[in-house]
Amino acid sequence: MPRQFLSPHADVRRLHFVAPRLSPLYCLALLTASCALASLAFACATPFAAFAVVAAAMLPLRPALLVVTGTWLVNQTIGFGVLHYPIDGGTIAWGFVIGAATLAATAASSAVLRMLPRTPLVLALTLIAAYAVYEIALLAATSALGGEGAFTVAIVTRIGLTSAAWLAGLVTASEIIRPFDPLERKGRCRLEQSSCGTGLCRRLSTRSRKNIPLYRNSELSYVSPIPAHP
Repeated sequence: MPRQFLSPHADVRRLHFVAPRLSPLYCLALLTASCALASLAFACATPFAAFAVVAAAMLPLRPALLVVTGTWLVNQTIGFGVLHYPIDGGTIAWGFVIGAATLAATAASSAVLRMLPRTPLVLALTLIAAYAVYEIALLAATSALGGEGAFTVAIVTRIGLTSAAWLAGLVTASEIIRPFDPLERKGRCRLEQSSCGTGLCRRLSTRSRKNIPLYRNSELSYVSPIPAHP
């Protein structure tokens, strides 16, 4: 992934699309909306590994686990409520297995992101680890629930490529949306105004202070030609 997609903050491995305090809400909205689309378009092939990577890259582990749990609930609601999954023990059990595998993939993604150095391929490498954990967790459940035939090389490869495409699409879409974030623009403007004001005060400090109207509250009014009273 391009280097500019990574957060410039202390943890450079995390994605940064909106203000930090809004990241959990944004991530939840992004993933649940994507999950709804993926569930309706691909049914059981929802790219949970990609969702796990995005959540782990945007959030600390605990909020990331909560977000992917919400995403899984949306997937199951659509599956049973809209796609009419059969309501039986095996289907319900597989739903819980998928949820557990998604949580495991999220934890693995968070661990990998902490260990890997900052590289353009960090998200791709994290996806490989997350997808491996996800598929292994699902495969382990086949001993009790059956379904080994769904783990052929062709199927696993297709779902893996689908997950990679979803990861790239989510990051790209969020990067396109980021310039339109009003809170981020407001914060940037405040930072620029603060820097400008600081520079202005520093320049004025080199001049005589007797012409600065002390009753003014605004930094911009310091440039007023009104002389101060002697």
